Amino acid sequence: MKILFYDTKPYDTEAFDAVIGDFPDITIDYLKTDISEKTATLAKGYDAVCLFVASDVSTRVVELLSACGVKLILLRCAGFNNVDLEAASRCSITVMRVPGYAPEAVAEHAMALAFAVNRHLHKAYIRVRENNFSLSGLTGFNFAGKTAGIIGTGKIGAAMCRACRGLGMKVIAYDKYENPALESIVEYVPFEQLLKQSDLISLHCPLTEETYHLIDIEAIERMKDGVILVNTSRGALIATEDLIRGIRQHKFSGVGLDVYEEEDENVFENREDDILSSSVTARLLSFPNVIVTSHQGFLTKEALEAISRTTLENAEGFMKGTADRANLVTL
Repeated sequence: MKILFYDTKPYDTEAFDAVIGDFPDITIDYLKTDISEKTATLAKGYDAVCLFVASDVSTRVVELLSACGVKLILLRCAGFNNVDLEAASRCSITVMRVPGYAPEAVAEHAMALAFAVNRHLHKAYIRVRENNFSLSGLTGFNFAGKTAGIIGTGKIGAAMCRACRGLGMKVIAYDKYENPALESIVEYVPFEQLLKQSDLISLHCPLTEETYHLIDIEAIERMKDGVILVNTSRGALIATEDLIRGIRQHKFSGVGLDVYEEEDENVFENREDDILSSSVTARLLSFPNVIVTSHQGFLTKEALEAISRTTLENAEGFMKGTADRANLVTL
């Protein structure tokens, strides 16, 4: 099988090259450019393409891939809301993903964001580098004894639940489907109750029509004053304009975002010499109690190895007709 790898970063090449030797029937060619209507035709002669979470796989892109003879879209990520699945089905293109890869990686990043905004580490770091050792404005609060509200308790959310429990927090959760593995450490509650009771709220659910703008101004107004909000899942779970309104109303002690709406042009790119066209990003970065990172929750050695190996196992399974159904993305 020949795979064309789009939007290649150095860590992608390193991770996939480290395991490709275990898959002798698969070859990979790497492209730095991401897929688009202009670049989809580069896949002619390939059996599959490998894409990431920021790739825009529109109806037209799917049709172009089909015309090139591509039969498989390999997503080296868990999310798939960026793929037109109806078009893929119509064009007989199989879509596979990596639903679980080192879930602790994302959960630990969520916790790092929570710690950082709570104890103002981003501000303290800059102050000390400028020989300012004042503690004014750096007061946080203990997580121990507080309540963590986890929205979404799949593999990543479950890891976050365990981390919060380990800190001595009471853990409550909201999910349409309760995770029996968490029975002894988590209390499932209605969404509104979670909003009202939580000192820390962390989002770990997929982006669907039902969860789009799950956190809007009504949800924000139901939260405790001084709550910490963390999102390492999908940007559109939060209505950004409403979030900004809540920040300006001093609703939050801190906000930690590894994802946000309108992030697509920024994700994984160096834009330090650009004037950003999006006012949303600029406004988020202007608030002293907000930390934004560049969709790096997955970026650990363990996660990259798991992503690489599972992606190539998906390709191999597709070739042999033994694909793991749990990794298939269907309508």
